[in-house]
Amino acid sequence: MEGILPLYKPKGMTSHDCVFKLRKILKMKKIGHTGTLDPDVTGVLPICLGRATKVAEYITEAGKAYEGEVTIGFSTTTEDSSGELVERKKINGSISRKQLIEVLTKLTGEITQTPPMYSAVKVNGKRLYEYARQGIEVERPSRVVNIYSIELLDDRDSFNGETISFRFRVSCSKGTYIRTLAVMIGAELGYPAHMSELIRIQSASYFLDDCLTFEEIEKRVEAGILEEKIRPLESALSHLPKYTINDTVAKKVQNGAVLPTAHHLLNINGPFVFETIDHIALAIYDHHQQKQGLLKPVKVLRNEQLG
Repeated sequence: MEGILPLYKPKGMTSHDCVFKLRKILKMKKIGHTGTLDPDVTGVLPICLGRATKVAEYITEAGKAYEGEVTIGFSTTTEDSSGELVERKKINGSISRKQLIEVLTKLTGEITQTPPMYSAVKVNGKRLYEYARQGIEVERPSRVVNIYSIELLDDRDSFNGETISFRFRVSCSKGTYIRTLAVMIGAELGYPAHMSELIRIQSASYFLDDCLTFEEIEKRVEAGILEEKIRPLESALSHLPKYTINDTVAKKVQNGAVLPTAHHLLNINGPFVFETIDHIALAIYDHHQQKQGLLKPVKVLRNEQLG
């Protein structure tokens, strides 16, 4: 069994918990997830099975989309609803729809974020949440991420109350912390804030409608019909350029050979896929950094011996 299994991650489980449970259900060890989702977050978690674990990083690096809820008026230690109260500030008057949309527009595009202390980012070989659990505050490296779009999913003209909540949809790059984005929205409005709910609705080319729950997976395994829901390895590479090669070149590619750069590949930046005429991905190649005019294999997906 190999390919991508789009899982609907339930609340309360880590991404690693999901992999551990699937290893038991599917009775196979070679399973990997495609990026950490916080325990409180639900939604799309593509799972790589068998040889498809080789392409997990390409799903992780592709864009993501989320729907969630921001609550303005108080902040928490974890920047979401599971944390302890840090600061509370009653909202004076109301926040207009225009104000809110102006803030969302300002935060669209390239922004700089500082990862929350309760996150899996490593500092000096240790994850930030490990420091946080010990009550240790450390300097965190900022990162530039890209917010492709933010949409307000609320038709109110004004928002009133000691705290206010509103729903949103965001499309973003790898490495974006939506919890931190919620805090940034609050800061722009002059109030503490946190992310009170979040669901991932898309990861790379996988959407909510593609996903199966654990219960559905177990039923399909019992009925012997799970494989029809497993997406091919190639689906993880849909965002990369593809080039069809003949059988002679295919043998070299499957053996991981360094190749001369063909004229039509000179202007390609970044990795690309060599595939057969039947659209079977054989390997991911890139321009050789040390030797100009040559291509080197990044990952051989199907070698000549194993097919």
